[in-house]
Amino acid sequence: MSEPSYSSIMKNGLWDNNIVLKQSLALCPLLAVTSSATNGLGLGLATMVVMVASNVINSLAKGLISKAVRIPVNVIIIATLVTLTDALLNAYLHQLHKVLGLFVPLIVTNCAILGRVESFASRSKVLPSVADGLFMGVGFTWVLMVLGGVREIIGSGTLFTNASLLLGPHFSFLETTIIPDYRGLLLIILPPGGFLMLGLGLALKQKLEAVRQASLTRQSGLAKGEA
Repeated sequence: MSEPSYSSIMKNGLWDNNIVLKQSLALCPLLAVTSSATNGLGLGLATMVVMVASNVINSLAKGLISKAVRIPVNVIIIATLVTLTDALLNAYLHQLHKVLGLFVPLIVTNCAILGRVESFASRSKVLPSVADGLFMGVGFTWVLMVLGGVREIIGSGTLFTNASLLLGPHFSFLETTIIPDYRGLLLIILPPGGFLMLGLGLALKQKLEAVRQASLTRQSGLAKGEA
C-alpha cells in the first residue's frame, strides 16, 4: 500500500478529517475544558504530544506486536505516555495541571489517539506516522483553542486569561482584555455554552464545505463548457 503524501496528511489532520469537526471524537474534554483559550491550548498540546509519541512507538514496533494483542498493547503504550505527560505537567506546569485536572489522565480514553494508531501508524512508516500524529494533534488543538477563545470572549470579554500563570511567564503577551468593563455571559462559559458553540462550529464547517463543493462543481461545469 502506497504511503499518502504529506500534504494530504496535513489537510486531513487540520480540516478534512479533523478529530472534532469531522470525526466528532474527544467531545467530553473539549466541552469541559474549553472555558478559556488557555485551557484549550494546554490540553490540546498535551494530547498532541501523546498522539505523536504513540504513533512513533507503534510504527516502530508494528512488526513485533501480534494482531491478537495489538489493541491491549496499544492501550498500555498510550497509558504509559499519558502518565509521563501528566507527571511532567504536574512538575513543570503545576497550575495548568490543576486546571486540567482529571482530563489529562483521561487522554488514555481518547478514541482519536487509539484510532490513529490502529488506522494509520500500525500500517505506515515512522515519518508519515509522525506527520499524522502531529497534524491530527494540531487540528485538535486549534479547535480547542478557537472554541475556548470564542467562549472566553463572549463569556468574560478576555482572551488567554492566566496564560502566564498556567503556561509560564513567556506566554504573558497572550493575555488580552477584548471588551473592557464587560460583565460577561456566564451561560457560554458553562457546559451548555460549549454545546452551543460546538454546534455552531460544526454548522459553519458544513456550510464552508458546501460552498467549496458548489464552487468546484461550477468550475468543472465551466471547464466542460469551454471544452
